Amino acid sequence: MFELDLKNHKSIYEQIVDKFKELIMTDELKCEDKMPSVRELSKNLGVNPNTIQKAYRELERQGYIYTATGVGTFVADKTGIYPDEEALEKAKEVIRGGFKELLYLGLDYEEACKIAEETIRERGNDR
Repeated sequence: MFELDLKNHKSIYEQIVDKFKELIMTDELKCEDKMPSVRELSKNLGVNPNTIQKAYRELERQGYIYTATGVGTFVADKTGIYPDEEALEKAKEVIRGGFKELLYLGLDYEEACKIAEETIRERGNDR
C-alpha cells in the first residue's frame, strides 16, 4: 500500500496518519472503501499493531474513517472531515512564508501571485 520513511523526522504514527489522509483526499481510497485491518497493516509495514491502532483512532477522531463493530474500518464521507485548527494555522503560515520568499527573491506582488497560483494548479493536476 505504501512505505514508511524511517529517517523521516515525523514519527511512524504521524506518517501513517498523513499517508492515509493523502490517499483519502486524492480519492485513491474512496468513501466506503474498507481499510486494511490493524493486524494486516501491521504485518505489511512491519509496525507494532498499537501504532496502527493509534493512527486509526486519530483518523477516526478527525472524521477520515469510521469503524463498524465486527465488520471493519471504512473510509468516511469527506464531507464529515473538519480541519484541525492548529494544523490549519500551521499550513497557512507555511504558505505565508513561501509567498514572502517569492517577494524576497525580488518578484513584485503580481508576479508572486501568478507563480503561487500556477504552483497550486500544478499540484491540483497531480490528483
